[in-house]
Parts: sequence; structure tokens; C-alpha cells
Amino acid sequence: MKNLFANAISRLDKAANLTEIDVEVLEHLKHAAASFQCAIPVRMDDGKLKYFQGVRVQHSKIRGPGKGGIRFHPQVNLDEVKTLAFWMTMKCALLDLPFGGAKGGISVDPKTLSPMELERLTRGYVKRMADFIGPKVDVPAPDVYTNAMIMGWIMDEYSKTMRTWSPGVVTGKPIALGGSLGRDDATGRGAYYCILELEKIHHWDPKKMTVAVQGFGNAGQHIAQLLHEHGYTVVAVSDSKGGVYRKEGFDVPSLMTIKNSSKELKAVYCDGSVCEEVAAEHITNEELLALNVDLLIPAALENQITIANASKVKAKMIIEVANGPVSLDADEILKQNGVLVVPDILANAGGVTVSYFEWVQNRSGYYWPLEEVHEKLLRKMKTAFNAVYQLMNDKQIDMRTAAYVAALGRINDAVAAQGTHTFFAQQ
Repeated sequence: MKNLFANAISRLDKAANLTEIDVEVLEHLKHAAASFQCAIPVRMDDGKLKYFQGVRVQHSKIRGPGKGGIRFHPQVNLDEVKTLAFWMTMKCALLDLPFGGAKGGISVDPKTLSPMELERLTRGYVKRMADFIGPKVDVPAPDVYTNAMIMGWIMDEYSKTMRTWSPGVVTGKPIALGGSLGRDDATGRGAYYCILELEKIHHWDPKKMTVAVQGFGNAGQHIAQLLHEHGYTVVAVSDSKGGVYRKEGFDVPSLMTIKNSSKELKAVYCDGSVCEEVAAEHITNEELLALNVDLLIPAALENQITIANASKVKAKMIIEVANGPVSLDADEILKQNGVLVVPDILANAGGVTVSYFEWVQNRSGYYWPLEEVHEKLLRKMKTAFNAVYQLMNDKQIDMRTAAYVAALGRINDAVAAQGTHTFFAQQ
């Protein structure tokens, strides 16, 4: 069985066959530029010393500094992080951001750590990685089970280590520490803007559209809330423990209130601070993926829709808010069944786009109002979405392949600008 990175490269090869790029560009993308693994010692609250495994991969910096999140999760490993870094390279190229792809993480269940242990672990990671990151080198951001506060710790520890104030070393920081307005909901909002473009193309009535969201973390909550406010009926949501389904739909702000206060996902309706349970069916994540809805939004982890369950998917459109939620084999099944998949490197690119905005603001020292951030994000997402959608129709290919073709064009220009075999063989 191929590993995650090999599967990602298979998609790359498929797109490369549909465009004229230099063979050296493909070779460049098939290798990570650098990777760094480390053991992080943490003094636990009970006095014991425990070691955690950390990793950071810089896939490509041909178009600018590395850019990519840091995740805290038990399943973090080199193959996963390498693949995520590759996807970031493609994502930044697709959105025409001056970054290459990077990613990092720590193999840990953060739910088992106290707040002080979590801070010590984060700062320990930065001490190990300080020579590997920086505003002009590699810029981390939040990812699975990391948040603004953790990014603030990273910025503070890096600044202390380098003895210089460095807000641009990381994005997704608290506003008080140089973060950007609009970064908190950027991933979900970017996907929401993609759905609005689909809405224009297909002329559907939002009030007649049903939605299921797998994963009710930051991105899942925000896209569910934005769709709810726009009139869509969110009939199902889930987290790592399972989900809830209600044909009539949910009041999404109420679900968010109870989830964020109690860490539990319950079917409730809240009036102010008073929440009451409403009738709903408890379902598994697997059952949510098979619901008969108009829009299916996987917003959790990789490989949620695979060859084992792809044929059960009834939704006609999938918006990939998570990274790599659909496996390579599942892609073919969904395509045969007429399912339109808005790929992750487009659908969830709102996060890295506003991270870029934050980086620009940090470097200039001038900060934008929220309306300006939203307007700039909308412009970026609309441009990228419509270019990919047009390419999909022109070449009669699936939307994922079209997104890869578009990204490859920009990467090809960057590699060719420094000279390839075609140039050097002529000398």
C-alpha cells in the first residue's frame, strides 16, 4: 500500500500529463527540501521528565519562505507532515502567495496535558526549531489542536531566543500580539466563499440546501455558522466522538456555545446562557459521511472518505475543508458517481491567505480593518475558484486535477526562472 506522500505525488503526475511543464519541476516537487526531527524534553507537573517527538518539513521554498501549520496530534509522523507540506506548496502556488510549503507537528495528545505542560512543550519545540524557522525562512501557523495562544507562545519564545521582537515568525497569533483581524475564521470563510461561487453558477436557493459537517473544530464551526447565517440548513455535525443529525436542521450558534463551553457536542438550542436539548439522532462519523445531503463538508483529518466508503456518499458536492480527506482511490469512485469535489488546496486556502495578510501586516507595521481583510480574501478566493472551475470545464477534467494544473503553472515559472536542463544544455 502506498504511503500518504506517494498518493499525493500520484495526483501530481496525473496533473502533469495535462500541462506542459519542465520535467525538472516534477522532480523538484517529488522531494522535500529539508526535514528536521527532534526530541523535546518536558518537565511534567508531577516532576517527571518526558520526551515528545517533534518534526518540521520544508517541502519547497522556490517561491518564498516556507509556510504551514503546526499540529499537536498523536498520529503526527514524518510521512504525514511531508505530505501536508507538499499540499501547502501547491496551495500557495494556486493562490499566488509568495510562499513555499512547510508543515510541522508534535506527536502528542494535547488533551492529556495541563496548560502549563502544553506551554512548556510548545516552547521546547521552538528552542529545538529556532534555527529552522523565521520571518524570512519558514513561518508556522495554527493547525489541528493548536490555536492563537500557542502561536503567541511560539512568537514569544522565538523572539527571546533570537533577542529581537519577531511577530512575523508565526501567523494566527492573538490580536494583541500582532495577529490579523479575520484570521480566526479564515479557513471556514474561504470555503464559504467557494460555496457562494457555486451558488451563483448553479442558481440554487440556499434555504433549500442541506449541509453535513464532519469535524466541529475551528474551521468546521465557522463554515457551519456562515452557511447557517446565509440560510443553509445544517442537518448534521460531528466531532471525534461522533455526531448529531436532525432533519429540520440545527441552530449552529447554539451548538458552538455548548461545544466551546463543555467540550461536548450536544443537540441544543440556546437562549442567551440557557441551553435546552432538542430532539436529534446520534450518529457516527461514518454515518454522517453517507447522509443524503446537498453539501458534505469534511473538516477533520486525512483519509476520511476512502475506497471502503466512497460509494456510500450521497452528497453531490464535497467541499474539502480538511487536508486530504478524500483518498486517491476514493477520488475515482466519486468522479464516476458524478460528485463534484472542491479540493483542499483551494477550499481551505483561506487560512494561509489571511496568514499571508498577517505576515505582510507584521512586516509593514500597519494593520488593516476587518472589512479590508474580508474584501481581500474574497477577491483572492473568487479569482482562484473561477480560474480552476474554468480550467476544469475547458479541459473536461475533475476540479482537483484542474487545481493542480493551475498551481503547477506558477511553480514551473519559478523553477524555469532559475534555469533548467533546457536552458543549461544550450550553453
